[in-house]
Amino acid sequence: MESPKPHGTDRQHEADDRYAFARHKLVEDIRAMSRLASDYQPTPVSDKVLAIMDKVARHRFVPEGEMYSAYYNQPLPIGYGQTISQPYIVALMTDLLAVDKRDSVLEIGTGSGYQAAVLAEMAGRVYSIEIVEPLAAQAAKVLHELGYDNVAVKAGDGSLGWPEHAPYDGIIVTAAAEEIPQALLDQLKPGGRLVIPVGGRFDVQELLLISKDEAGVFHRRNIEPVRFVPLTGAN
Repeated sequence: MESPKPHGTDRQHEADDRYAFARHKLVEDIRAMSRLASDYQPTPVSDKVLAIMDKVARHRFVPEGEMYSAYYNQPLPIGYGQTISQPYIVALMTDLLAVDKRDSVLEIGTGSGYQAAVLAEMAGRVYSIEIVEPLAAQAAKVLHELGYDNVAVKAGDGSLGWPEHAPYDGIIVTAAAEEIPQALLDQLKPGGRLVIPVGGRFDVQELLLISKDEAGVFHRRNIEPVRFVPLTGAN
């Protein structure tokens, strides 16, 4: 399956091209940060993921007032008390998921839709859930405009997962849970991976990689300290 292609107007393509240098610089920042974090990670973020970060138009996913800082390596507010994650963290979490075009991915916390776009370049199918309905609608709109037709977005409680399309080869959570929701563990395919930040709003949060072996046994690896908005929902 080929990666989805943006299908906007020539004028939009020209506008996107104006950000090419900023994207290249961002990728070099991510590469350098990844190498510095080698104490936490067995290997730096892969060239495959960095190439995707160099392609996806982050400026399309930020509010108009934040366009000037779209390619800074930092989180940005997107409204409703939510943020678009730091690009380094997006790259790291995508790399840890280790999916390819044969795989189906569940994302909890669509937010702006930027992480979903990055995942769509890697995976065959992405299912993304956002509890804030206006954000879900806006993200779905932008993803459609950019041609990411392998992404489905819905408004709902992500802590319950999306059982209709389970099991998933990978699950990624972009908000911090105090405990890992059991529904997400249940919906992970044997051989799959779950990447999730865990910890309370005022605690030190830890990015975890949870792998499920073919026997259904879970294995946990702590990756590095992080800071995310809290996961909300029934679980």
